Amino acid sequence: MSTSHVEGPGRQGVAMALEAVVVPVSDVDRAKRFYAALGWRLDADFAFDNGFRVVQFTPPGSACSVQFGDRITTAPPGSAQGLYLIVSDIAAARAALAARGAAVGEVFHAGMPGAQFRPGDAGGRVGGPAPDRASYGSFAAFSDPDGNGWLLQEVTARLPGRVDAAATTFASPADLAAALRRAAAAHGAHEARTGARDADWPDWYAAHIAREQAGGEPPS
Repeated sequence: MSTSHVEGPGRQGVAMALEAVVVPVSDVDRAKRFYAALGWRLDADFAFDNGFRVVQFTPPGSACSVQFGDRITTAPPGSAQGLYLIVSDIAAARAALAARGAAVGEVFHAGMPGAQFRPGDAGGRVGGPAPDRASYGSFAAFSDPDGNGWLLQEVTARLPGRVDAAATTFASPADLAAALRRAAAAHGAHEARTGARDADWPDWYAAHIAREQAGGEPPS
């Protein structure tokens, strides 16, 4: 006898945190040098007598890590594709990776659904960020030495229900600064609408940032 359990809105199931994704590589030491050069945190490099070796890196601000090594997967090297790295500023993130030696492509947006996953489709990827810099719409791509494919995706406002509004967090000071700049611009428009200076602007900023992360409407 089997049972199934489906969670309804607002209900919580058993916590299951995705913490590691395996990336298949052909040369462990070469991959280790590549990801270290990106500035990712080295968490582990364990080798065992039976030939098993596991190396783990974590991107800055990420709750999920990547693992590779010897005898860790039977997947062909380079077969991991479409690995997302979410950033708040696509241009700044691309520049930072390029400065560390990664061959990052130019920023683009999808001219048709799914074009970000088809690098050989010249007509599907359109140069430049998404129109109006729409959240989720701008990308840049790079690969590790084996050809495992990574995608930078710019997310500045989450879709509703994607983030708990009571748990606002930021991956870095740069992410927080970007959120403050967006709040400042929105607050300027708010004061223009009301025609008065808002003495409680810190509360307005806080509400804007929390609601933006959770995909909610900005304060009025």
